[in-house]
Order: sequence, then structure tokens, then C-alpha cells
Amino acid sequence: MSADARRQAPAVARNREPILAVLREHLPARGTALEIASGSGEHAVAFAAAFPGMIWQPSDPDPANRASIAAWIASDGGPNLLPPIAVDATAENWPLATADAILCINMIHIAPWAACLGLMRGAARLLAPGGLLYLYGPFMRDGAHTAPSNAAFDESLRARDPAWGVRDLGDVIAAAEGFASPTVVAMPANNLSVLFRRV
Repeated sequence: MSADARRQAPAVARNREPILAVLREHLPARGTALEIASGSGEHAVAFAAAFPGMIWQPSDPDPANRASIAAWIASDGGPNLLPPIAVDATAENWPLATADAILCINMIHIAPWAACLGLMRGAARLLAPGGLLYLYGPFMRDGAHTAPSNAAFDESLRARDPAWGVRDLGDVIAAAEGFASPTVVAMPANNLSVLFRRV
């Protein structure tokens, strides 16, 4: 795979270390981690390197993103980082039967609400009791934005696609059937880490 296919997401350089700090406290030492909507693949490379005992399975529904992920793996990937697979979060069946952790970073606000609902259903299918579902991104709280920058971001998202937008944390929690109340960690740039455990 040509390195020319590698995409770079500027947000990764800003959020990679803060996300890793949270994951180090909550990810299991061993098992399989499924990353939904891996995007460029930069997170997958970094996270797999940080958790050598975990098998890391990146995924993305977009072929160009999967090409970028594969190119990053070819240039910087370790032995515990698997080739990317296509996962549509809204599908009733995913090409993976089980996972010990599922991560989804900066996806649910740039996708229709159905993608969040599908993510929750899929995570409930794949995770055993105690399994981790990790979400990261901007969220509203109690119907209000947490910062003017998030309000402006939400407006820009909805202008691009009316089905997109910053989601209210309460709505996301209500959609998480089969999960305990989440641990919520404030992150830089008015983002949140939201950690659900399967019950």
C-alpha cells in the first residue's frame, strides 16, 4: 500500500495524548478493541502501539479512509494492528462477532442520529458484561452547548447536512440500552470522553 494514501487529520495531533490518558485507565490489558469510524487511521496506529497486549481492529465504511488506514498500517503499524474492515454502524450485522472494547471518536456528530443508535445496538451485541464502549467528541448537556465554539461548530455541521449535529449527552445515554450509567471525563477543547460499561 502506497504511503501516498495516508490522510492526516489535524485533530489527531491535539487529542491523541488526552484520549490515551483516559484509555490507559480503562482499557483492558488484553483482548480485542474495535474502532468504529477510524477515519485517517492515525488513532489506530497510536493506540495499537500504546496497548501492545490488545488486538486493534480499525474500521470505516468509506473506501478512501480504509485505504488511508491501510497505508498508515503499512508504514507505522505494529503486529497487533489488523487490516481495516468495513463497518456500517447502522447495519444489523457487523463483520465481527465479539469485542472486549469498542471505541468511536468524533463520529456521532458527523453522521445521522441513526448511526449513533446503530452504534449502541452493535456495541450491546458484541460486548460481554463489563465490556467498554468509549465515545469521544463534543456533546450538548441538558439541551445546551458547553461552549460558544461548540454552538458554532454545531451550526456549521447542520449547514453541511441537516442530519448531522452535536448530540445531547442525555439522548446518547438514553439510547445506550444494556449499559450502565457512563463515566464522563472533561477533555480539552470542550470535548468529552464518555465511557459505558456493558451490564
